[in-house]
Amino acid sequence: MKLDRRGFIGAGVATAATLSAPMVMGAAHAKPRVVVIGGGAGGATAARYIAKDSAGAIDVTLIEPTRTYYTCFFSNLYIGGFRDFASIGHSYGTLAAEYGINVVHDWAIGVDRDAKTVTLAGGSKVPYDSLVISPGIDFIEGSVPGWDITSQNAMPHAYKAGSQTQLLKAQVESMSAGGTFAMVAPPNPYRCPPVPYERVSMKEINPTGKILILDPKPKFSKQGLFEEGWDKHYGGMIDRIDPDFGGANVSVDPGAMTVNIDGEVEKVDVCNVIPAQKAGRIAEIAGVTEGNWAPVHAADMRSKLDDNIYVLGDSSAQGDMPKSGFSANSQAKVCAMAIRGNLTGSSVFPARFSNTCWSLIDTNDGIKVGASYEATDAKIAKTSGFVSQTGEDDALRQQTYEESVGWYAGISADIFG
Repeated sequence: MKLDRRGFIGAGVATAATLSAPMVMGAAHAKPRVVVIGGGAGGATAARYIAKDSAGAIDVTLIEPTRTYYTCFFSNLYIGGFRDFASIGHSYGTLAAEYGINVVHDWAIGVDRDAKTVTLAGGSKVPYDSLVISPGIDFIEGSVPGWDITSQNAMPHAYKAGSQTQLLKAQVESMSAGGTFAMVAPPNPYRCPPVPYERVSMKEINPTGKILILDPKPKFSKQGLFEEGWDKHYGGMIDRIDPDFGGANVSVDPGAMTVNIDGEVEKVDVCNVIPAQKAGRIAEIAGVTEGNWAPVHAADMRSKLDDNIYVLGDSSAQGDMPKSGFSANSQAKVCAMAIRGNLTGSSVFPARFSNTCWSLIDTNDGIKVGASYEATDAKIAKTSGFVSQTGEDDALRQQTYEESVGWYAGISADIFG
């Protein structure tokens, strides 16, 4: 429900198959070289499909600092107690051992577009013929007054899965019965639009707690479905404060554990701050961003600022697709086909994209939204869509949740092998 600001008060597995540093290849290297920065849904998928479908004709290097990648999608189910932490963690051993991908666990800190090399924190330079950048998101400094990255232990964002996810879950589990959980929602555009609202639907941890959503947006993804579910399952626990009632004028004090909503201060037990977002820093360093995001050609995800660089997933400005793991995986397959065709002369077919986002409102009460897309000269354009309907029966909602579990298993295998 919507509430005004005066009415709410009182109401990660390491593997020996991967490498820690790459071999810098000489100028006479026979095979074309593709370097992929970022080992999430976009980057790992692109690396796997380029290596798999080129049958060894292309050398693929994947640069990812973590040895176990924890997915942001489905991390809410861990927070809510529906999955264990290990179930959202994935290693890179299969990509290295079965697909011959050179997996480098290091940070990419520089891109020399003239020399076509990527510089690593360890000092090595990795040459490329084509570069794929898929680093996810970073946060816009100052977007939530009173919060910066040094505040993430007191008020976690938990929007890059891993230790932040574990921290937020631990904080919520430590709340006293009837305590107050506040979430500062991000402005558009941001990673996976339904996720903040699914996150506050994980009531099993503290079923008598109060939940405040401080939202700068007038509306949000699947709003009618979430609000119907909150009325059904949550008994007045969840209060959303939109821009009309101060949701766009919020600051926080991590030391005092307070939120200030349009001049009114509220003490909270846990505060999940999800700041405004932008492309991962390496995209900006590479010089392929305009504003907060990296513009790409819809047909192949190629950067509009450099023909030898492709940008996938959350970091890209591509048109109508939401910033989701499913979208990144779909874009990566189009990109992989285009790169393979460009470097080896293999066939390239017209780009087609799809996305589905599932959310869990309560036990076995799953909802979804999705669409199909095509590449136009201007953007990736939506061609058709679907969404769960209000009033669906319990059996259909359970089926939708079970469908999402099957999807997670399938896409994890598609990404990581």
